[in-house]
Amino acid sequence: MAKIELKKPVVDEIKKYAEEASSAVLVDYRGLTVEQDTVLRKKLREAGVVYKVYKNTMLHIAFEGTDYAQLDSHLEGPTAIAFGMEDATAPARIIKEFAKTAPAIEFKAGVVEGTYYDAEGITAIADIPSRDVLISKLLGSLQSPISNLARVIKQIAEKGDVAAE
Repeated sequence: MAKIELKKPVVDEIKKYAEEASSAVLVDYRGLTVEQDTVLRKKLREAGVVYKVYKNTMLHIAFEGTDYAQLDSHLEGPTAIAFGMEDATAPARIIKEFAKTAPAIEFKAGVVEGTYYDAEGITAIADIPSRDVLISKLLGSLQSPISNLARVIKQIAEKGDVAAE
């Protein structure tokens, strides 16, 4: 079997993840212990993130003609990729949090919803709360004025009851 035939399933797998993902983050994982890598993979999996290590040439071939082709210049040395399938900021957020206990892992670059970010940009993206957190904050801020209005109306009604006596 020719080498190219052996590579095709791997390239197809990467393409499938790239099509379904809303983000992809490249990291240099040199220096991670097996135990640290296992912990990181578990955290990412729980958040719906696909974390894989592929050969750089496979990633390069799979990314041709996609938004992820912007990452080609970072495909050097050991490279792992984290695809954000459900939450675009989850890969960056989880890896940044994990890096506090395992400084060996470093961001290379990433693409979030079609926009390229270098290592600094991905670090900034990591500070954005998850979609669920943002929605709950929005709902909380929308609910607050209504709750305050209800309290004021109740107090006015109670004063009116006292004045009527």
